[in-house]
Amino acid sequence: MSWFKRVEKGIVTPTEHKKETPDGLWYKCQECKTVSPMVEHKRLQYTCPKCNHHARIDSAEYFEVLFDGNQFTELDAELSSADPLHFVDTKGYPQRIVATQNQTGLRDAVRTAHGQLNGLDLVVACMDFKFIGGSMGSVVGEKIARAIDYARQNRVPFLMISKSGGARMMEAGYSLMQMAKTSAKLAMLSEAGIPYISLLTDPTTGGVTASYAMLGDFNISEPGALIGFAGPRVIKETIGKDLPKDFQSAEFVLEHGFLDFIVDRKNLKAQLTDLLTMLRPAPEVLVEALPLQRSLRTAGTA
Repeated sequence: MSWFKRVEKGIVTPTEHKKETPDGLWYKCQECKTVSPMVEHKRLQYTCPKCNHHARIDSAEYFEVLFDGNQFTELDAELSSADPLHFVDTKGYPQRIVATQNQTGLRDAVRTAHGQLNGLDLVVACMDFKFIGGSMGSVVGEKIARAIDYARQNRVPFLMISKSGGARMMEAGYSLMQMAKTSAKLAMLSEAGIPYISLLTDPTTGGVTASYAMLGDFNISEPGALIGFAGPRVIKETIGKDLPKDFQSAEFVLEHGFLDFIVDRKNLKAQLTDLLTMLRPAPEVLVEALPLQRSLRTAGTA
């Protein structure tokens, strides 16, 4: 019965003969630790099959989810940040930008594009958290402003997908100016009667929350997304009290009236289609109806 035993000891298999599972075949849920095939994870729009946790995804995945056949025209793709303040921390800001561009394949923390969603024209601006934490610098503000102008000039609805840690400290005041700049452009979009839908994803914080992310005619979010201005630790230390359970989650924000609804990513395209179809048939009503939507929300939170 020697075939049940290792007769020869010290057997070593050469590295080139070892069989290992290739990277990228499996996904492990960060929430419940369930392991599922990457093909299934992608089929479910990057959500967990067991607990429905929505994994963070980037602009490439959102464009794939939203645009018909993943066909779109990217806008202002070559814009890149300058260094107006000659900022240096552990490295110079220009070197940090170049290193991040090489690492991510992105030019900055937002991509804008025009395409069709179930046959309906749509302009989308989507932030990428992996580019310096999705921070809002001058290029982010400029690209969003140009995308809004494109939507206004072509009378196409605008969708903003926010995912950001806030303003980019390397650009200081230049970054903060983007809050006013994008808000002013959205006011012009509203005056023109063009729908604006704001989708807040995990995480949406800081100056992004304090500006364009909360100015939608419809403010919607994905389940479980972190939404806030300052972080929970800062707020807790400021007020000196324990925070409520699930504080700054999308569900908490919805309960307190700052969101219109939460949408599962698997249903996102269908629900956006319903919204856009509902708004499209009577464009002459939009000039009055959409600013009223904003006014009602503002009055409700005063």
